[in-house]
Amino acid sequence: MSAARTPLPSRRFEGKTAIVTGAASGIGRATAVRLATEGARVACLDVAAEGVEETAGALMTLGAMALAYRCDVTDEDEVDQTVDQVASALGRPSVLCNVAGIGMFAHSIDMPLSNWQRILAVNLTGPFLTSKAVLPHMLHPQGGSIVNVASTSGLMGSAYSAAYCASEGGLVMLTRALAVEYAGRGVRVNAVAPGGVDTPLVANFALPEGADPKHLHRMMSRMGSCSPDQVAAAIAFLASEESAYTTGAVLSVDGGITA
Repeated sequence: MSAARTPLPSRRFEGKTAIVTGAASGIGRATAVRLATEGARVACLDVAAEGVEETAGALMTLGAMALAYRCDVTDEDEVDQTVDQVASALGRPSVLCNVAGIGMFAHSIDMPLSNWQRILAVNLTGPFLTSKAVLPHMLHPQGGSIVNVASTSGLMGSAYSAAYCASEGGLVMLTRALAVEYAGRGVRVNAVAPGGVDTPLVANFALPEGADPKHLHRMMSRMGSCSPDQVAAAIAFLASEESAYTTGAVLSVDGGITA
């Protein structure tokens, strides 16, 4: 009997250029690493300049081609310029992973309008602007794939999360609307909806004073939290040609929270 061989890593993104927002940490960094190890040239975008440089450096250590861009996804001009720079430096972007996101817990009556507007701007307007900028490159004979990172909070109500739920629910419907609009034109648009993930974003979700802790049970899985790598694996599947007949889907990665 021949000795067992270690399976070679999949190279589903060989020769492709991928853009990953929120790449400085958490799910964004894990997604950038996953796509790079599968052969993609990766443009790492984030407002955290130091963190995104660290991510790009880690990818280059792995032997991948990667560049870091300090980019605010809520600024249309900045997004357009960054996508143009990516196309010039790394080639036509055919994968876009919208991972950048923010959130917080607050009593709705205490939520400042500025916080509401900022959460919607990053979580919903940002994916719209990046998709708008990338779509002209994807309307190409070889097509493209957009994967948005939403949340279980976009599929069900969560206490103290009015702005976050509104933004993630909007992102789910943006995903479906774009999927319908570009179906049959070579562009697929899907989303993943994670539940609890062990990332730096979790630190912002501390219950406000006077909150009922029983509400937390609705948001928690008996399987515990998942890792950024587990979400990145789902993102990579939806971005790849293995899901070629899938568009407009929302894949829950939540340990059964929304089951």
